[in-house]
Amino acid sequence: MFSVYGITGQVFSGTLEEMNRVRGMARARSSRPIDREDISWQLDNLSMAGTRPNAKAVQAYRAMLPREIERGPLYHAGQIMQREVICVGVNNEVGMAWRTLQSHNIRQAPVLDDAAQLVGMVAEHDLLTAINIDTGKLMEVLGRLVGDVMSTPVITAHPVTDIRRIAAAMLTHRIDGVPVTGDLGRLVGYVSRSDILRAVVADPPLSLWR
Repeated sequence: MFSVYGITGQVFSGTLEEMNRVRGMARARSSRPIDREDISWQLDNLSMAGTRPNAKAVQAYRAMLPREIERGPLYHAGQIMQREVICVGVNNEVGMAWRTLQSHNIRQAPVLDDAAQLVGMVAEHDLLTAINIDTGKLMEVLGRLVGDVMSTPVITAHPVTDIRRIAAAMLTHRIDGVPVTGDLGRLVGYVSRSDILRAVVADPPLSLWR
């Protein structure tokens, strides 16, 4: 289950498919995986066109394609998320937000309002529109607040959301991470690409192509 939060509060709650149909949220996928039917169709067309690949090579290639196997264990956001999340305030100065990101060696952070409700995300590239950096030092800051440069609305996931669905949302909407919110909309964690990769390489592995 996914939700979308903006400066007016929750603006969406539903499945990934429903979210992708919301106007302004959907983005075309940059690519799609190649499946067994794609490969078979291409190999058959090569033969019909008179370009016959080596039969043993074709057989070996088809043999290495993923087959129907038992699905691996299911991971939820709540199992892999970071529970201690570095946040900034919507009314913080951009210079303060920049120092927060740098001191914790992170590239983005959730943005909370005065009631501790999630209202957006702010990344380094957002802050750089309002500050001047020279050799890593903060040289000049325009009189702007985090709320002036943050990205909003922001996509969030429920703690029991399948991480495969979260990965799909990241790819579709081209985001690097997803905040995790509880039933009352409170921020309870954060799932990054690195968190998902660590889960993928864990033993036993996930069957992520299904």
